[in-house]
Amino acid sequence: MLRLQASCLRRPLLSAAINTALPSSQTRISALSHGRWLCTSLIRHASDQWSKQRFGRWIDSNTGKLDTQALESKWKERWEELRKAHPAQIDTMSADDISQLFYVLVMFPYPSGILHMGHVRVYTISDTLARFQRMRGRKVVHPMGWDAFGLPAENAAIERGIAPEKWTRDNIGVMKEQLKSILADFDWEREVATCDADYYKWTQHLFLQLMKHGMVYRAEAEVNWDPVDQTVLANEQVDAQGRSWRSGAVVEKRRLKQWFARITAYAEDLLQDLNALQWPAHVKTMQSNWIGRSEGVELKFGLDRGDVTVFTTRADTVFGASYIAVSCDHPLVCREHLPKDYADKVLRIAQEMNEATAKGGASVSVDQGNTASGVFTGLYATHPLDPTRRVPIWVASYVIPGYGTGAVMGVPAHDVRDRDFSAKYGIEGSEAVVGDSAESSGAEFRAEPGILLRTRANGRFGGLSSAEAISAIADAAHANGKGEKVVKYRLRDWLLSRQRYWGAPVPVIHCQSCGVVPVPEEDLPVRLPENVELSGRGGSPLASDEKWVRCKCPKCSGPARRDTDTLDTFVDSSWYFLRYLDAQNVSKPFDAALASAAMPVDVYVGGVEHAILHLLYSRFISKFLWRTGAYGSRHAIDDKSILEAVKRRECGAPNGEPFKRLLTQGMVHGLTYKDPKSGRFLRPEEVDLTGPYPAVRATGEQPAKSYEKMSKSKYNGVDPTAAVASYGADATRLHMLYLAPPQDVLEWDTQSIVGMQRWINRLGRLVDTACETPPIGSLADAACTRAQWSREASETYRQANIAIQRATEALNSSFAFNSAIAALIELSNYLATVNDRSHPTYAYALLALIRMLSPMAPSVGEELWETVSKNGYTSVVATSSEAAGTVFKAEWPALDESALKPRSTTIVVQINGKVRYKLEDMDVGLDEAALAKIATSHPNAKKWLYNADSGEPKSIVKVIHVPNKLLNLIVK
Repeated sequence: MLRLQASCLRRPLLSAAINTALPSSQTRISALSHGRWLCTSLIRHASDQWSKQRFGRWIDSNTGKLDTQALESKWKERWEELRKAHPAQIDTMSADDISQLFYVLVMFPYPSGILHMGHVRVYTISDTLARFQRMRGRKVVHPMGWDAFGLPAENAAIERGIAPEKWTRDNIGVMKEQLKSILADFDWEREVATCDADYYKWTQHLFLQLMKHGMVYRAEAEVNWDPVDQTVLANEQVDAQGRSWRSGAVVEKRRLKQWFARITAYAEDLLQDLNALQWPAHVKTMQSNWIGRSEGVELKFGLDRGDVTVFTTRADTVFGASYIAVSCDHPLVCREHLPKDYADKVLRIAQEMNEATAKGGASVSVDQGNTASGVFTGLYATHPLDPTRRVPIWVASYVIPGYGTGAVMGVPAHDVRDRDFSAKYGIEGSEAVVGDSAESSGAEFRAEPGILLRTRANGRFGGLSSAEAISAIADAAHANGKGEKVVKYRLRDWLLSRQRYWGAPVPVIHCQSCGVVPVPEEDLPVRLPENVELSGRGGSPLASDEKWVRCKCPKCSGPARRDTDTLDTFVDSSWYFLRYLDAQNVSKPFDAALASAAMPVDVYVGGVEHAILHLLYSRFISKFLWRTGAYGSRHAIDDKSILEAVKRRECGAPNGEPFKRLLTQGMVHGLTYKDPKSGRFLRPEEVDLTGPYPAVRATGEQPAKSYEKMSKSKYNGVDPTAAVASYGADATRLHMLYLAPPQDVLEWDTQSIVGMQRWINRLGRLVDTACETPPIGSLADAACTRAQWSREASETYRQANIAIQRATEALNSSFAFNSAIAALIELSNYLATVNDRSHPTYAYALLALIRMLSPMAPSVGEELWETVSKNGYTSVVATSSEAAGTVFKAEWPALDESALKPRSTTIVVQINGKVRYKLEDMDVGLDEAALAKIATSHPNAKKWLYNADSGEPKSIVKVIHVPNKLLNLIVK
């Protein structure tokens, strides 16, 4: 830098500039003899000539407000130009490219037409991470799309009298512009919408692949049926009282033929592979509990014809079984098996239980034994380990229909539910068989495991612990053909089909001759018919479109009918992250090589409300595709280096797991005001906020304040579009990231956003001021004389690296964005106090600050970077971003760990253990003797180290030294 400037002195134009800048010939001659002063003057003058802008030009001199609209418009246009010039691509990937790939995925939204603050939060987080990783040199994939099928569009169509597709497309257009307004930088060339035929064609293809591998089947299942509207309802359409959200009718349970996916076949992998994922512990626990693995024993109680099988996790209590309880739909509950004297009563009560369950009035949980109803069947079963014992069989409402074996053993001495049921019906109970010791139970009831009592009933198992007894009893039952150890799961197979219009049609044809026939691949997609009448009544709208339903059988060419169900929208969202990677492919759902290179997703960002079903279904589909070789290391990859790179990516999420790391953000809550007397939520116009305290306009009283989930009924919703228009996207983003860590609930307060606006303005003034004093030389040149740096220069370099360390850790590991912003605020505050701004360390720190700010506040970061670039400031660090026209081509500042150690420190001086004074600005590493000498000569030493009467120094008998922190002088 200096050499270039010196050579410029020979140029006539610059000589003229020097003559203009210097007041007299004598001064000029003097300056020429002092190269540093001359170069500084030249740089300052050249900067004045070359500078095309100052950040302050965007700030109104009267109001002090930043013209955010104009600033953001400038950079949105610039980004669009850069995107067109350099579209994101991963069409060809080398092993090195794969190692640098970083996939940031955000849960795609339902196109409701309105962004809420929760959307803004999640997209701000993902956009910040994507921009950060790009600056670190990663090949970032950051796509966006639309979860566009589903019931809300169908309901909107019914209510508004418009087609679901038009409503959806219009909303997508609106929301896309809203996303751009918050400066979110998505790979729009990868955009997908699940309602596009080009997308759901491959969703149907996925269904057929599942079918081909025996992973889907059709069976009868219970559904929620609205008897008034004559339609199937999703669970969310049934209120807490078991009534339809639309008609108000009591919802019934009906059995219809449905399509299921065998997700239970993957239960063990889905459970065990959670351990390798970098997911929040509570999310992994939720998934684990939903899968619900139980190790137990199936025991067969003998009947005259066959057996009744029960599953239990407490086989150690089998000798306390007083009865067997079966569900109302158990195979035994029929005239063929029931004694004649009992059949009518049992069947009547079982039917009542069935009806009560269908209407939501009966127990549907095994946890409601105290209200359970039951009836004795008249049947007895033989105990599996004691042929002399016969156990009565009851029908009990607490045994859930269709769950497990449909039968459990009742052990009143060791289960609360069984105890209450037996007490209600006078079933004679057995004594406790498990206690604190082998000799005495110490209680009539014990739910916890313990030691089997030495009783006649327990026989040879007496004295064993519960764990030992469970294993021994299972072995004994297995030996005589009456039982075996089994693993059960709470997880049920995934119900895929829905009886509604706005979804991907199930690609199946029903033929009377050939049965169920898959639609040939070449006939996909099975398109939704247009102009279907949507009334919300009478079942699936597709079933009433005879022209669409009637078709030819692909096998026999005879008359056939299409399946009139559509697929659950969770099917659409279970593979969209793979389509993003090859969104324009018309010959296959995605290219195997591209998916192999990019998967698993490095960071998945979204709401915790999807912690179970969406994530579980996505994991299942991804594992299925990985197992069947659709992508991943199981796919044929000839290039060994690429195969190894793919395997390295898979290490973080094994066996086809789709998401390596999960970042779930908390909800955004808004401020509410309530009437202090009635507790009624107050509308904004009912609250006066002009005074020092809020007041109810009608009464002048102070309202009760609280933060609650944003809701129209609470009048605390915040329109993101209005917030961006009022405060700017950058300030809104910074405020959103700063208020709380992403996993916590965020209490949105628009009043405090002013602080971020002011900080942005301070940064602008900091940069403008710095541009008036360009740096002398580059940091690389100055590094050669680092030992001679001033204390201020060294401290500036240290402060910059402290901020780099904190911001990098926050954006790369902890996702504590508030900590990153706090570090940048502290650095900016420090830079405002630096005196020598010509030293390269100041420019280094300022440039690092701007680069670290940019992922979180993109347009402000860009403008600050352009300002310093056009003033020749970026020459301090090696960068090509000026030519590229964007800060996001600049490298993220690298951490110099050697700079973190302070050059000077403050030493606390104690006299006899009490703090008396401090030694400021001491060199780090000074030894005990040197510090003692300085401490005894300090101006404050006279008061504490000298006798007041004689003036003689006191005797120092001991020195305690804590390096770089404390010096304790023990005197007498």
